[in-house]
Amino acid sequence: MKGVTSKEEVLKRVRDALVNTMPAPYDVSNTDGDVMHMPHGDFREEQFVRSFNENGGKFIFCPDVQDMANSMLALIKQENLAKLYCRDAFLVDFLKGIGLDCEQDPGQVHAVDASITACEALVVRHGSIVFSSRQECGRKSISAAPVHIVVATSQQFANDLADAFHFIRRKYGNKLPALITFVSGPSRTADIEKTLVQGAHGPKELYLFMLDIR
Repeated sequence: MKGVTSKEEVLKRVRDALVNTMPAPYDVSNTDGDVMHMPHGDFREEQFVRSFNENGGKFIFCPDVQDMANSMLALIKQENLAKLYCRDAFLVDFLKGIGLDCEQDPGQVHAVDASITACEALVVRHGSIVFSSRQECGRKSISAAPVHIVVATSQQFANDLADAFHFIRRKYGNKLPALITFVSGPSRTADIEKTLVQGAHGPKELYLFMLDIR
């Protein structure tokens, strides 16, 4: 007679567990709340910055628009970013206001030094930036250029991934984006001989300008 295989034994145990369920050992346990405590206010911002920097991103805090303009100009000069790509209307106007021209043709996104985009949200727990296909910048903006510059505000913080999805649902309702992307630092991979390579599938550098809005 054929013996019971390990796979069959595992499946039998799973079936038994589904049929003969056990009551929860703790009646007062909260299974709907957050697993981890999330800070609030300025502490939440500090946690995001810490995680974002650990991921390899470079964070620039801007108390007002003028400071953001000065910091943007300083970065572009410092990194010698001669050709910029941007399609977000309000950012295009901002860049023109400080004397910077930008390419808006999607076909030229691979030929620029840096792309400048907005974002959907900032995930505090992971230090990640959320993008979607509903944004004006387009999908290529976050992956094609060697340097990616993101502009966000202090009103875009989401505690975790679930909170970020709620953020997007509130914004778009039933017309959700076809693609939602979470970016945690510059592009990197260790697929080849376990050697870390940055910029393999996207930007080698990721900058985040956060405009303080109270």
